[in-house]
Amino acid sequence: MLTLTHATKLYGSVIGVNDVTVDIGEGAYGLLGPNGAGKTTLLGLITGQLRPTMGQVRVFGDRPFANPDVLRRIGFCPAADLTERRVTPREWVRYLVRLSGFRSADAADLADVALEHVGLADSLDRPLGTLSKGMRQRTKLAGAMAHDPDLLVLDEPFDGLDPVARHDLVGLVRHWAVSADTADAPRTLIVASHLLHEVEALHAGLAVILGGRLVASGTAGEIRDMVDAMPSEIRIRCDTPRRLAELVCSTDGAEGLRFEGDDLLVVATRQPRALAERIASVAVEERLAIGEVAAGDRSLEGIFGRLVRLHRGVGS
Repeated sequence: MLTLTHATKLYGSVIGVNDVTVDIGEGAYGLLGPNGAGKTTLLGLITGQLRPTMGQVRVFGDRPFANPDVLRRIGFCPAADLTERRVTPREWVRYLVRLSGFRSADAADLADVALEHVGLADSLDRPLGTLSKGMRQRTKLAGAMAHDPDLLVLDEPFDGLDPVARHDLVGLVRHWAVSADTADAPRTLIVASHLLHEVEALHAGLAVILGGRLVASGTAGEIRDMVDAMPSEIRIRCDTPRRLAELVCSTDGAEGLRFEGDDLLVVATRQPRALAERIASVAVEERLAIGEVAAGDRSLEGIFGRLVRLHRGVGS
């Protein structure tokens, strides 16, 4: 479905995407990364809005940039809010479907079905400027899905929504992803987000982008296994963290350390149980006051945070 080979996008001397190589097949995928990580630039390359400075991008086996045959098979929901506030949802979605190559009558039917599907049947002819942020997000989603694309790309589709609207739209996108498994032709969903729980809710595969680089990809279990192979972090809060570091980190079980503030020692280890026992023994022998000993967060949220810290050179 999608192949990037050493894809790089430069904005002058600024690197937007840095040497990304990845193959993506059918199914649902979440593109994770903090704001400014390069997600939108990567999606711009995939959806043919940007031409790579170096490397290659192939969608359905062909270049997407300025390629109508490829672009009409892609549905795209941008992160930016809709600015055409005088048009109605019906007019906007019809226009997008026409751009995908459909006749006017067919575009009208497809637009109405899509808008009803996203819950806007009662607001088809209201100006976009009178609608809430959540309703405009629904309009964007309808525009991306109306022509039944083979590749659906959503850039921060749930950003800025209240919890109810967020829950509803996550459900809509999850339904599209599930129905993709039973579609006549292979389909792929890519959702870019800086919030891991949004991607978790879609039961999607994960790809993590940081600083324009793709630093991890795979299923949630595969990424967890990758992080499990790295040293775990033990956080110890005490009144003499440097003295504790001298005593504890002289053992083979400690692979790295850092101090946070005046009372927190963070130790990286592949033997967390043995290190915890060593800390308890040293605290008793040296009469050190230990306020807290906590293992690193092993949830997916914690793993994502760990990958961010590792990329930024914080910790081991």
